[in-house]
Formats: sequence, structure tokens, C-alpha cells
Amino acid sequence: MPYDPTLYDDLKPDRDYEPPPYSSWPLAQHGPDPRPDWVLTDNNALDTELGVLKTGKEADVHLVRRALPDGPGCLLAAKRYRSSEHRMFHRDAGYQEGRRTRKSRDARAMAKRTTYGRAIAAGQWAAAEFGALARLWDLGAPVPYPVQLLDTELMLEFIGSADGTAAPRLAQCRPAAGELADLFAQCTQAMRVLARAGWAHGDLSAYNMLVHEGRLVLIDLPQIVDVVANPQGAVYLERDCVNVCRWFGSHGLDTPDLDHLFGDLMAEAVAAF
Repeated sequence: MPYDPTLYDDLKPDRDYEPPPYSSWPLAQHGPDPRPDWVLTDNNALDTELGVLKTGKEADVHLVRRALPDGPGCLLAAKRYRSSEHRMFHRDAGYQEGRRTRKSRDARAMAKRTTYGRAIAAGQWAAAEFGALARLWDLGAPVPYPVQLLDTELMLEFIGSADGTAAPRLAQCRPAAGELADLFAQCTQAMRVLARAGWAHGDLSAYNMLVHEGRLVLIDLPQIVDVVANPQGAVYLERDCVNVCRWFGSHGLDTPDLDHLFGDLMAEAVAAF
């Protein structure tokens, strides 16, 4: 029988076909156990991009839905550190003091800000945030659950409503007097949890705290500082205290004496060393 290529038209690959966006869970480093019930670990789940939640100098945060076809799913915040040519890690030096880079080649490349060095730095920032969130989650701190880490992408618990509306930042809120006092108490308690682990947030302000259904949640922790090992640790801790007291004070709350708060937290951090 002569060869008729039309007989095989239905077997030709579709040039417009795109493989389904399967979950990256099997390839990633996973968050601490026990995992929350909502974390979807099935390899057949699909990751669907829903939009951008936030853009920043070092990273962008995207909204992702991870779900089984016709099955259960969850919303995630995918924090993606910028590519080496666009990233602006303008404060690396101070925050990185007290941390170690094992390979001398990596350390030299980071110091010279080469393309390779910037790639290493991005990975270190992502890994530092993932590690800090995992430890703080275990300690009961009010932070998003760190679902997974893959290269320079950090998948986090989405803090917001089921329709994909993100929780507002504290800076966007205008809480009443009673709520203001409660949020301040939650904030200082969170700072104490960090201090008891020997840490300061390092960049704490009303812009990196979310408020969801009355609950305060700390975010943006790649620069977390070891208060004792970092020579500037006390400076960063004091700045966190100043930022917090200033914001709550400017909104009408009679906050504790700044030196008293800083002294208590510093004592907690030193005791943890």
C-alpha cells in the first residue's frame, strides 16, 4: 500500500500545545512538619498564576493557585527574587555580617557583585528567609507558613481572603483604639519571640506587617539579623523598636518607653546566645 501521510494527521504534535503547569513540589525543599492541612503535596496538582501581589526592589510576589484538576486547592504567595541584572540588594553588607559563606569563591564573587555573585546572593537571601520562617513557625511566631523553596523562589502561605484579596499592611489600616492596643501587644509579643531566638527582624515597620481578621502577621524576613553575632545587631533591634513605637504612637497609642522595650528585647536576645 502506498504511503499516505494524511492517514497520520491526527498523530502529529500540536505546535500550540503547552504542557500543564504541574506543581513544583516534588523538586523543592519543603517546610517544617507537621504541615498545615491545607498544604497540597500531590504531584498531580497544577500551579496557576493569578497575578502580582507586590513588586519590590529585591523580589516580586505573585499569587498562585495550586489545585488538583476538579479537586481541592489552596492559594500561595510565590516570592521570586529578581534576576541578577535587575536585583538591587543595596543593604547586603550590614545584614550579612555574622553570616558565613562556605566557599571562598562565592564570597569573592558576592563582594565584587559579579553576575555569578549576584545569583549566589539571591539564593542566599531566599534560603535565609525560608530558614528563618521555618524556625519562627516552629516557635509559634505570627509568620506565613513556608511551603517550599526552589532556587530563588519561595512559596508561602497566602495571607488574605479565599477570593485572592490580600490582607492589608498595617500601614494601610486605621484601627480603633481598642484594636490598636491589641495589635501593638501582638507586635511586641512577636518581637519577643524573635528576640528569644536571638534575632531582630532588621527592617520592621508598618509596611511589612499584615493584618488579617484582627491578627498581625510579620512578613519580609530575608534580612533577619542575629542580634549578638552581628556587630550591628543592637542597632537593627533598636531601629525596629523605634519604627514600631513611632507608628503606634502617631496613631494615638500611649506606647511603653522606647528604652524599656529595647532593653527587654536585648536582654532576651543576649540570654538566647
